[in-house]
Amino acid sequence: MNDDQFEDKPVGAWRAVAECYHAYFTGLVLYVTTRHGAACAAELVYEIFSRQRRERFLPGLEKLNLTGLPHAVAAAQYHYLSNHIGGVSVEYMYESDRKAWIRYAAPRWIWAGTALCGVAPEVSRAMLQGWHAQNGTMLANPRLGFVCTKQTVDGQSGLEGYYYEYERDLLPHERLRFAREEDAPDFDAANAPKLPIDQWPTTRLAKAHRNYAMEYVRSAFPTALQLWGADEAGHRLRMVGKMIGMQFYHEIARGLGGDYKADAAGFARFIADFGAAHGDASRVERHLDGSFEVRQDGCAFMAGIEEWHPVLSKAWNGLIEGALQAHNRRLGMAFSVQTMGAKPSLLWKVSE
Repeated sequence: MNDDQFEDKPVGAWRAVAECYHAYFTGLVLYVTTRHGAACAAELVYEIFSRQRRERFLPGLEKLNLTGLPHAVAAAQYHYLSNHIGGVSVEYMYESDRKAWIRYAAPRWIWAGTALCGVAPEVSRAMLQGWHAQNGTMLANPRLGFVCTKQTVDGQSGLEGYYYEYERDLLPHERLRFAREEDAPDFDAANAPKLPIDQWPTTRLAKAHRNYAMEYVRSAFPTALQLWGADEAGHRLRMVGKMIGMQFYHEIARGLGGDYKADAAGFARFIADFGAAHGDASRVERHLDGSFEVRQDGCAFMAGIEEWHPVLSKAWNGLIEGALQAHNRRLGMAFSVQTMGAKPSLLWKVSE
């Protein structure tokens, strides 16, 4: 591992994994948009963010001690704090107990770099429709809605808007509306909510950042399976994984801190270190024929996903396939999954 560590924790490796999955999610949205259309990408994003909302919002309010706040304030503070934990540039502005702003400032984390230019406006709207517009339903408050005042994908200065509690129940189509003529107040960090330092030390934040980025792709896998079926989901996810693995291999390798020689032994070490950065234990064995076997016990990425399908394992391995192409395209690799007991074992055989 490299020297980017706190209290002997592999912070640099966690960051490398976070950037890998960050790129994977953005790449998936762009891949679907360019090959299957903006409507297909918007449907995928809507379902992913709906899934995350159902699984994360209410438990997150509890974890962040926000349950006693007015609903508009609680929802805005949740998005501020949870995204802050994930390393996202985000702002929160309180206006009243019934109105609280949230602003994702440029540069946008989720659509990093030039990717912003390839994200269709309807994809950004789908994110709001799946997450922000439905917070009132999760809180059993039919009067709570979200008003979007800017979208970065429309060339505006950020994605911003506010939670607002109306004086009447909202119809489903009223839970998200746009008011482009409005402008958020200035952000004052001194008045923003803060995480308790004793509960969120630097190492916990670094690990949470890794998990935050990984969760986007973890949500995407079963969502793609349900939307597209096993064959199409497996193909699309694997293709994206291969491209991200190729493009980001060297960056990931630097983050892992290994000096990976361009041979089978070097790539076997890379696989093991990549797994360790997820929290998975691996061991590498050299065979008599000169090949190397990597056996990983368990898979943090797959853990807890009830709708897992064998094609998704092969799709996830697309990351490793792509990394191999950048490491040394002349090497061979076989991959398999063995399920014995509660945890799967992932096996790779790398050969010259």
